[in-house]
Amino acid sequence: MLIRKHGRNLFFNLNPPVLVELWAPWCGPCRMIHPVIDALAGEYVGKLKCYKLNTDESSAIATQYGIRSIPTVMIFKNGEKKDAIIGAVPKSTLATSIEKFL
Repeated sequence: MLIRKHGRNLFFNLNPPVLVELWAPWCGPCRMIHPVIDALAGEYVGKLKCYKLNTDESSAIATQYGIRSIPTVMIFKNGEKKDAIIGAVPKSTLATSIEKFL
């Protein structure tokens, strides 16, 4: 699910935990990690909500969280940022981080 500019509160207080991928259309590594995020969203249905946030359209949110590199994947639980993974990492790296917060 894409988060639009005004949708930032969607992922703050949701339960179950939330994964947010921060990306931009011009970012090659972001295009590489999209299918990984989509696969994880399918594997964790009911346990994890996954969203994609375009940093070009939502630069204020990226700035709020100190995002300097994309792709960045953040995990929120109970409204708090719990983890951030930077770069196009393997699916296993993301799954390990997700498992810590389920």
